[in-house]
Amino acid sequence: MTQRREFLKLAGGAALGAGAIAAPAVVRAQAPIKWRLQTYAGPALAAHVIKPSIDAFNQAANGQMEIELYTADQLVPQGELFRAVQKGTIDAAQSDDDSMAAPVDVAIFAAYFPLASRYSLDVPALWHWYGLNDIWKEAYSEVENVTWLGTGAWDPCNMATTRPIKSLADLKGLRLYTFPTGGRFLSRLGVVPVTLPYEDVQVALQTGELDGVCWSGITEVYTVGWADVTKYYLTNNVSGAWAGSYIANTEKWNAVPDHLKTLFQLCMDSSHYYRQHWYWWGEAHYRTQGGKLELTTIPESEWKAVETEAHKFWDEIAQKSPRDAKVIGILKQYTEVMAKAGPPYRFA
Repeated sequence: MTQRREFLKLAGGAALGAGAIAAPAVVRAQAPIKWRLQTYAGPALAAHVIKPSIDAFNQAANGQMEIELYTADQLVPQGELFRAVQKGTIDAAQSDDDSMAAPVDVAIFAAYFPLASRYSLDVPALWHWYGLNDIWKEAYSEVENVTWLGTGAWDPCNMATTRPIKSLADLKGLRLYTFPTGGRFLSRLGVVPVTLPYEDVQVALQTGELDGVCWSGITEVYTVGWADVTKYYLTNNVSGAWAGSYIANTEKWNAVPDHLKTLFQLCMDSSHYYRQHWYWWGEAHYRTQGGKLELTTIPESEWKAVETEAHKFWDEIAQKSPRDAKVIGILKQYTEVMAKAGPPYRFA
């Protein structure tokens, strides 16, 4: 009987084992990874500069990951955007390093560093071929829990104003909505930089709290409605292209599978590419066919003084840190190469 009982135990266990092996595997669907990403752009602009790429990502991720997109100041104020990503309040952001208050010394070169670029292609050329990618990676490696993912080019930086600007003297006392570093530079020319929530800018232009914006090119001025509340557009630009980054919370980024990381980076590149051709088209289109803004120009002979002041500003920034000095050295080298290359890279 003892042997029989032992046999039955063994037989039962074997049967259970065989049944377990033979039974079809039950696959439990894993919940998709959810991210919240906030952009610097308001709704009308975000529809161009990021939404198409995020929509594409969500479709291609095939249910494995979903990114919820939020526009400027929707979850957190723009100036708190970096800290919100760092704390994990939101998972990622698309912005310039400057206005989201990234605590890295290179942040000053983001957005519109005065006269550092002439065209939108200058930005990817500098980052990919002149070493700025490596410098940004190094700078962000010193910051806890934020991963820098890449930088791309946006539009140029011109002034749209409620009164005409035809000389440097017209800049004095001009109250402009602009970026932090841009404002620091423009204040040397007599401009009064004003900081406001993005959504309040249009009303401030209507009430006279602002005399204009120095935030974008003409494409954005028309797209977001500022062309409806300004009258003039200055063709001289403070910078030929904006430099903007994507960042992510490091813990959240590390939790993303490699194939979805690759997909997100491809969608970032798609967004960068879209802006290259959208702004290139728009800057010419709205200057010639916009119909709402009168174009004004400060004579080139006068504008040379702005270029001289910009290079003084560059040298001052180079004193702030060895890494800043390295970036300034690259910008000077790049400027020299472009000038030597001549048209179409640079025109006299």
